[in-house]
Amino acid sequence: MSKISPLMVAPPLIFAAFVALAFFGMFRDDPNGIPSTLVGQMAPGVPERDLVGFPPATNAMLATGEVTLVNFWASWCPPCRAEHPKLLEMKSQGVNIIGINFKDTERAATQYLINDDNPFAGVGFDPQGRKAIDWGVTAPPETFILDGDGTVLFRFAGPLIGSDYEQRFLPVLQAAQAEQ
Repeated sequence: MSKISPLMVAPPLIFAAFVALAFFGMFRDDPNGIPSTLVGQMAPGVPERDLVGFPPATNAMLATGEVTLVNFWASWCPPCRAEHPKLLEMKSQGVNIIGINFKDTERAATQYLINDDNPFAGVGFDPQGRKAIDWGVTAPPETFILDGDGTVLFRFAGPLIGSDYEQRFLPVLQAAQAEQ
């Protein structure tokens, strides 16, 4: 009777373990999503500073009775530039959007909105990123959907473009607008 060497059994067992991990990992809720502790809570508010020359963002704008988006952006951020046309389109469709510029210079942010147009009903300025920390923002762009009372319904990390926008963000926005 021949014995089976443990060295012959180990590689297939290790491979089977990796396959099992990958298989069960595919069924997690959202492997790319970053959970937000704010969902279901009142929005933390906007920065006290405004971007000079643009309508100021105020805390009252977060709870106007209509669905509101809060978009964290920066002029130096390529994905922010990629989503900018979508923000302008949403503005033209009547979506209320508050912009929070963060970790940026006032001059660069101002030039960006002058050159590429302003999709925001109000613009807050957070040069140190302190208010972004309150919101749990990790990197621009990030967009939050708020209900009419200012409660955070959804957090979307990344640019509002492509199939991710269409499949994850847009259905939540449309559902929120339908409930308003």
